[in-house]
Amino acid sequence: MAGAAPDGSQFDARQFDSKMTELLNAEGQEFFTSYDEAYDTFDAMELKEKLLRGIYAYGFEKPSAIQQRGIVPFCKGLDVIQQAQSGTGKTATFCSGVLQQLDYELLDCQALVLAPTRELAQQIEKVMRALGDYLKVKVHACVGGTSVREDQRILSSGVHVVVGTPGRVFDMLRRQSLRPDHIKMFVLDEADEMLSRGFKDQIYDIFQLLPPKIQVGVFSATMPPEALEITRKFMNKPVRILVKRDELTLEGIKQFYVNVEEEEWKLETLCDLYETLAITQSVIFVNTRRKVDLLTDQMQSRDHTVSATHGDMDQNTRDIIMCEFRTGSSRVLITTDLLARGIDVQQVSLVINYDLPTQPENYLHRIGRSGRFGRKGVAINFATKDDERMLSDIQRFYNVVIEELPANVADLL
Repeated sequence: MAGAAPDGSQFDARQFDSKMTELLNAEGQEFFTSYDEAYDTFDAMELKEKLLRGIYAYGFEKPSAIQQRGIVPFCKGLDVIQQAQSGTGKTATFCSGVLQQLDYELLDCQALVLAPTRELAQQIEKVMRALGDYLKVKVHACVGGTSVREDQRILSSGVHVVVGTPGRVFDMLRRQSLRPDHIKMFVLDEADEMLSRGFKDQIYDIFQLLPPKIQVGVFSATMPPEALEITRKFMNKPVRILVKRDELTLEGIKQFYVNVEEEEWKLETLCDLYETLAITQSVIFVNTRRKVDLLTDQMQSRDHTVSATHGDMDQNTRDIIMCEFRTGSSRVLITTDLLARGIDVQQVSLVINYDLPTQPENYLHRIGRSGRFGRKGVAINFATKDDERMLSDIQRFYNVVIEELPANVADLL
């Protein structure tokens, strides 16, 4: 099972396993164990009620592969090595694990997260804050290029979690502005990136200043020897979770946007496109279950035939609807991200993002294709004035150009 590493080299899991097996600890036992238990829903993970609320409010409905297997062992306090490509939901995995274990009565730093770049550290801080919103979590990003005095002021007023880049975090520890006494969780995000940027010594120095009994989580797309060495030195019987890279690709999919300006103009635009939709198999994505119901009612009241599916429906109903859609007896399906990963209908050639996804990575799951089939497709994104930022994020994230929809959309299908 080889997958391309970010630098284009091939990562070979067999080679990784044999390296790991060589790393036997003193008793001659294998250094790590693999962890394969998976949870299909966030509800099944026994998370705090307020954390669950934060997860759902953030727009997650169903855990991604790494979340299904990675959240629970971290919540149990195990040392974890989690390996998955970027864009698979690693950030929410360790954020959930951290938020589940914090003592919110204690306003001291209990978790330290290191990332290779300022932007990533700030992004993690945002996700941690959003998921921990109902828990009233206090998070601070300590990164270079910002005021040291301001960092010191915020840290002295008390935070639960510090996310940062190695240089500034080490500086704060050295000045004793960041007190390590209560830190019980240490996370390295994009560990391979961090090590290739030459942060190894700083990471080691930070480790030396942390309490000896600390839970360590290493998140990485690839496991170069330096990362293995770190896991060997600082981790205690870690479990390893490996998620294979998605086989999805955006190749062969023409992507367009329609400037709808305001939310309330989306419906008219969709109705204008309905004749085109009904020629082919189409999926329309919206961001909430309520909106699935609302849009279905609005379309049906205008005599447009559509079917709908979302997570509140029982499995049996969903199966019947999907079966009708697969066989082509229903042609237009309205749904949420929850089912984006499950729809591999050969004939779907048009996807409409009635709402843009809340996360750029979900864009791939909505419109991406398994490259094996080599099918062509069209994706149309409805963009209001408020969506400009997300549209440009998506284009940057996937390195694609999304052009304005031409008038002859039917000719493209």
